[in-house]
Amino acid sequence: MFKSIKTGVLALILISSAIYAHAQKKIQQGVIVYGIEYNLTPEQKAAVDVSALPSENKLEFNGNISKLGMEMGPALLTIFKDGSTDNGLLLISIPVAQKQFAAKMSKEDMEKQTGGIKYSDFKATGEKQVLSGYNTEKYTYKDNNGGTYELWATKEIELTPGAINTEFKELKATPIKFTVTQGGVKTTLTIKSIKEQNAGPFTLDVPSGYEVKTMAELEAMRGGA
Repeated sequence: MFKSIKTGVLALILISSAIYAHAQKKIQQGVIVYGIEYNLTPEQKAAVDVSALPSENKLEFNGNISKLGMEMGPALLTIFKDGSTDNGLLLISIPVAQKQFAAKMSKEDMEKQTGGIKYSDFKATGEKQVLSGYNTEKYTYKDNNGGTYELWATKEIELTPGAINTEFKELKATPIKFTVTQGGVKTTLTIKSIKEQNAGPFTLDVPSGYEVKTMAELEAMRGGA
């Protein structure tokens, strides 16, 4: 029942951590809906249940903290991240087993899940188009393993630390469509909508009724499932 936990945590990194904003309109809280495309190799397709991977996800954010919820097989995952510290909280609920687990995620845990990938050398190309209602410009960039990427970003909006990623800090714009590699999986994310509305407040405190585990213990449980 735990075999999809790693995929869920991967989604956390891809979704809740993939934006940096520095622009005109600042949105303090709201909801972001993402479309997700997985660029899997033949080997990855053979090893992963592609039908279980989400094609869309919703991120709620308020100030420094974001919340992401998803279903992964029998497990319901809720992931909170503090964008100002890169710390997080993973909650796992398995209704059929009447089990609830919680794990604190440190900055080091986050970096482990991303495989240490960092992005740099952002260069504007001058090419522009309207995406999801925003005026965007195309950028190229690379990772520390030699991989190359491209993204479309806007300077029309600014998001709070609950929806930012320090890996894109150098960009100083809000990516609307971008590609990242996490855990060896290359994924393209597209913001479908950003709605400014009440969300939260959120916290990294473990709620009552959850059995506290470390990330290593959850990984061990996943491996033994």
